[in-house]
Order: sequence, then structure tokens, then C-alpha cells
Amino acid sequence: MFRVLIASLFVTFCATAIGEVIDQQRSLYRNILVEQNGDLLCLKFDEKSRKSSQSCMYKSAPKKLVFNYTKLTFASLLLIENPENVLIIGLGGGTLSNMIHELYPHASIENVEIDPAVIKVAREYFAFQENAKVTSKVQDGRIFVKRARLQKKQYDWIILDAFNGDYIPEHLLTKEFFQELKSVLTPKGIVAANTFSTSKLYEHESATYHVVFGDFINVTTDKNSNRIILAGFEDMPSARTIAERANRLAPRLQPYGVDMKLLSERLFYTKDNQDWPVDTKILTDQYSPANLLNF
Repeated sequence: MFRVLIASLFVTFCATAIGEVIDQQRSLYRNILVEQNGDLLCLKFDEKSRKSSQSCMYKSAPKKLVFNYTKLTFASLLLIENPENVLIIGLGGGTLSNMIHELYPHASIENVEIDPAVIKVAREYFAFQENAKVTSKVQDGRIFVKRARLQKKQYDWIILDAFNGDYIPEHLLTKEFFQELKSVLTPKGIVAANTFSTSKLYEHESATYHVVFGDFINVTTDKNSNRIILAGFEDMPSARTIAERANRLAPRLQPYGVDMKLLSERLFYTKDNQDWPVDTKILTDQYSPANLLNF
């Protein structure tokens, strides 16, 4: 079961100790803080949510992933091989983009971030890489996907990592948006969505993904409330194929602190474990109530 009966939410950005603010950027959306605490450098949104970090990096080991959810995201590679076109919605410090570029230098990676101040901080403090293969665009993720659809773009790995400081923006969590996403996904592609297993929206999110993508995979660990949803794939690989891919990927991912063998054991397919009521209401553009976010 994924609904952990905990009243409080251990946010995916991870609670981190408060350190020294070394920079502050103001934007149309929020105040952005860059905070240093010993070897840890973190990007945070405003003073109110200062205990939660959007992105962090070890200055002495910038490749090593800090957050559990970023590690879980790479379970995607157990279902797809050699991604060529990657779309990341929500930049943070650019950790996911940098790591994917190092693993697959020939892949095209498009980062979409609504807040230009986030991109500025990622460049200045978190070594966010941009080049001919890696780009960033200031745009709302949903608008970008609508335009990509009109341009007939296709992606084989779409990563949803957009947060507004409290939760996933409502317009990026509806049936209509997921249908738009599906339209720009290659036949063998996958959507990896960063979300939670403790949210009161858990059942609604699950039902909404399922109605658009069919059965999907939850990736979780017992240690925290993060979950990654893997959706959009055509067929579930066999246990043997997953084990072979995990063994092959393990040495490549180990320097980043990612245990591929562990991830291969934490894939929970909803075909065998549909843990939400059949009458759960679907989130739509007309029904996406913020009052459900009372944790």
C-alpha cells in the first residue's frame, strides 16, 4: 500500500537545516533563496517555506544526488533505454538535467521553467549546464506542451518536477493536461512524475493518471513519502529484463548515489495493486480543488 497514514507531509524537496542565505532573488512568483549550510548548497522558495528545499547540491561532490526523489526518478531507465529526446518540466537547480546529460551526452534535453529567476540561480550556483544539446526555456509547462503538440514534437522521457512551494500546480495535475502530455510521448516513451504517497490527493492523482495512461508503476521506498509515477509505457518489462538492466546500469549510476538494484525491487505495478477506490473522482480542469491539500 502507498497511502502512508501520516498526518504530516515530508515534502519531496526534503527538509534541510536552515543555513546562511548567500543570495536572494525576487521574481513575479516568489522570493528565491540560495542557502549554504556547511558543504550543502540549497535553493529555497521564500522565508515561509524556508525549511523545505527545492534543490540541493554537495559542493564537494556535485554529482552525488542529495534527494531521494531524484534517485527514484532514474527507475525510469529500467523501462526505457537510451533516451534521445527528454523534456523536463520544472528546473530547480538543474540536477536532473545535468545528470541525464552526463549519462546520455547525445540526448536532446529541453528544460521548461516558468520562473526566470530559478534558471538564473541554477546557472550561477548549481552548475546547470546548457549547450547545443541542453536548453532551457522560460514558459509555463502546460503552454509549452500545447505548443509542442502543435509542432508535432515527440519525447521518449518526460519528467514532471514542477512545484510552486506547496504542491504541484493544479493545472499540471488534470486529465486534460495528461492527455496533452500523452500526445507528445513516443510510443515507447515514459512519463516520470514526482509526487507523494502521503498526500490527500493520492487517490485522485492515481485515478487521473490511470484514466489517461492505464496501469502505471509507483516507485517508493520505506524511508519517506516520495513517490515517482512511471506512466505511458506500452508493456511492463519482464522481471528478467528489469534485473538485467539494473545490473548493466548499476556501475554507471553508482557515482551519483543511485542504487539500481534497490530501485528494481521498488517498482509496484498498479495492475497487481490498484490501491484507490474505483469511484475515485478524476481531477479535471473544472475539478481540481485546492482544499484537498489540507495535510
